[in-house]
Amino acid sequence: MQLTDLLYKVPLQSTSGPMSVDITGLTMDSRQAAPGSLFAAIRGTQTDGHQFIPKALELGATAILCEQLPDERPEGVSFIQVEDSAYALGLLAATFYGHPSRKLKLVGVTGTNGKTSTATLLFRLFRKLGYRVGLLSTVQNQIDEEVIPATHTTPDVISLNELLQRMLHHGCTHVFMEVSSHAVVQHRITGLQFTGGIFTNITHDHLDFHKTFDNYIRAKKGFFDGLPASAFALVNLDDKRGLVMLQNTAARKETFSLQTLGTFKGRILSEGLFGLHMDVDGREVWFKITGRFNAYNLLGVYGAAVLLGENAEDVLTELSSISSPPGRFETVISDNEVVGIVDYAHTPDALQNVLETINGLRQGAEKIITVVGCGGNRDAAKRPVMAEIACKFSDRVILTSDNPRFEDPMAILEQMQAGVPPIDFKKTQTIVDRREAILKAVQMAGPHDVVLIAGKGHETYQEIQGVKHDFDDRKVLREAFAKSEIGRSE
Repeated sequence: MQLTDLLYKVPLQSTSGPMSVDITGLTMDSRQAAPGSLFAAIRGTQTDGHQFIPKALELGATAILCEQLPDERPEGVSFIQVEDSAYALGLLAATFYGHPSRKLKLVGVTGTNGKTSTATLLFRLFRKLGYRVGLLSTVQNQIDEEVIPATHTTPDVISLNELLQRMLHHGCTHVFMEVSSHAVVQHRITGLQFTGGIFTNITHDHLDFHKTFDNYIRAKKGFFDGLPASAFALVNLDDKRGLVMLQNTAARKETFSLQTLGTFKGRILSEGLFGLHMDVDGREVWFKITGRFNAYNLLGVYGAAVLLGENAEDVLTELSSISSPPGRFETVISDNEVVGIVDYAHTPDALQNVLETINGLRQGAEKIITVVGCGGNRDAAKRPVMAEIACKFSDRVILTSDNPRFEDPMAILEQMQAGVPPIDFKKTQTIVDRREAILKAVQMAGPHDVVLIAGKGHETYQEIQGVKHDFDDRKVLREAFAKSEIGRSE
């Protein structure tokens, strides 16, 4: 594609060098630069792409997109100076890949908790309704049946447009994607045209990146502010910031609620460990998914499907047959009837939601044993809060390692321990090794007790000092159950 065509609608500050050249690829990684490629110098949180311009030039990049022109500008190379490289790249990438989002029904899901569940449930629902569908989520990206591993909640803007183009070529009509707050601020969704947006809820998270809760809220709101008038904006009315998301959007404003009258109204009639009985817009439905937090996810999915033109009765019929996404309140039962639950809850609000759900389903003297940790190089302020919540809603608590990344696991646990109330010291212990912690929790459990393994959910690795080691909470839990059974029989 001609560079001049790529720059259509991109706000330019200056250009130098030839503009009538063919661009055959886009990259933000200087190591992938080659003749025919445009290298975009992006200012990131860790590094500034401008320092890699010489490397891109060395490898033969045809064009450079940047905010600050380099001193050395070889003849024959095109230089495009813009105010914001990330924003400009979003427009460039959409144009380069033929604006695939305009030819798809693209629905974005944002919020602190429930993004993955909502997007995955929509993906599964629309496949059951007979469509070819794409999914972009924390767990995985998927083009109908083809699974593509995910590295970020929302891919970079080049990868995102390339994936959307592939989905279009594979015959997909609908795509459901998680939209992280980082993606909004970093312009990873700039240039995309959404058919709809869903807001699940908002609680404190990612303050390591956004610095303040107000910034975090504004990032989420930025997604809705950018929706076109042709789209729908569907928000959780029971979250006090649901209506805030709608304040400046041009999109059609819609709501869902369990507590008041929204566009889509639900009510929990009863619930157990293995499902929810709900009234949804006057229809009684049994879902295979449990928890009040999941009632909101189901209601958001139902509302979005109806707004996308599907028949309400068909939607509820198909939704009733769908199970929880991987690692979201995923239940494993041992031979001696210990109930194991693996959940991705890694924020204070999510952990409290899961534990309140389990407590609400207790029928007698069953104990709740919680294994929980906190990730490294992330919002440290939530660490003592997570421990405090675990203690408040559990009978026994084991604090353990999550993904320490580049931090000292024990230092993270010491910060968590600061949140343990003195009255709960005796029921709390710290075991750094996560596998050992899970085994210990299972050994402490008796018939009908619940062992909650929180924080990692679907993840199949543990990240330590930049290395991802194989680790799946669900697999380790099953192994712990097997060892526990052998121990009891000896």
